[in-house]
Amino acid sequence: MKQVIKGAFVLVLIVASGGVPASEASPYAGQETQELKALSESDVEGLLAGQGMGYAKTAELNGYPGPLHVLELAEELDLSEEQQAETQEIFNQMQALAKSLGAELVAAERQLDELFRNKSVDESTLSELTIKIGRVEAQLREVHLHAHLRQAQLLSARQSAKYMALRGYGRGIHEHRHQHHHDGES
Repeated sequence: MKQVIKGAFVLVLIVASGGVPASEASPYAGQETQELKALSESDVEGLLAGQGMGYAKTAELNGYPGPLHVLELAEELDLSEEQQAETQEIFNQMQALAKSLGAELVAAERQLDELFRNKSVDESTLSELTIKIGRVEAQLREVHLHAHLRQAQLLSARQSAKYMALRGYGRGIHEHRHQHHHDGES
């Protein structure tokens, strides 16, 4: 009797939901209308603007401050005029390179997308473009990581620790072991 009631309950649920459940929609559903299939509109905007896009996350979360955020926190970090000027230079150089590489990456993704859209992709072109995309992404990541490395060398240990606290990274970050601090503070 329990089996009959359970079976009837399941049947009522299936009918109430509109029939037999279909397979789950792809997480990509809706993205087929994007201009570039591999990049969202916000990804394209970020790349063209030279934004970090998470490329330097490993540096940031391991105690290597980013120049943009250091500039935003200049007063709280008590940056000297010299530190502020050098930080601005690090940021400007990073931004210029990141914008250029971001544009190159978007162009390569656009080319790859077009080849697939037009059904004209072949193995040779596929290989060339994916290698190029990988190379440009690696260069872009290096640009952002390099800026964090340069920035960390410019700040004192006290300033770096304060940066981490202000950014909300908590106590899990160990003290920096920079041998080349700007003012030698620990």
